[in-house]
Amino acid sequence: MTSIDPSYYLNNQTRKSTGSSDLGKDDFLKILMAQLQNQNPLDPMEDKEFVSQMAQFSSLEQMTNMSQMMEKFTNNQSLMPVIQYSGLIGKEVTYPEYDQETGAVSQYNAGKVQSVSQADGEAFLTMDNGAEVAIEDINKVAEANV
Repeated sequence: MTSIDPSYYLNNQTRKSTGSSDLGKDDFLKILMAQLQNQNPLDPMEDKEFVSQMAQFSSLEQMTNMSQMMEKFTNNQSLMPVIQYSGLIGKEVTYPEYDQETGAVSQYNAGKVQSVSQADGEAFLTMDNGAEVAIEDINKVAEANV
């Protein structure tokens, strides 16, 4: 009697997955069209069911569009601080310097803004003296003295 090679067993085969497991609006429309094409001609789908499924399809499409718009919005918002504060480049700003021991303001410094950067959702100004200042620390903005 011959034996079967264990590598041919189904549970030992690698599974090939195509596409994603999420259903999108195109998949929903394909299912609906297949349902309409394969319905029993003697007992067709009732119009209420069809209208209900079309409403579900419409809702799905609107949610997909809204999701895409929200994604674009959040991507644009991440660039906003740099763009918003770029007008400070070349301006003179006043900012506090904090005491290392107490954390209290020891003095106020003024400097000309060289650039604006962003890290972890916060905007920072790089001053002409090399200091990096958080936007929320700025307490005065003026035209730079030439």
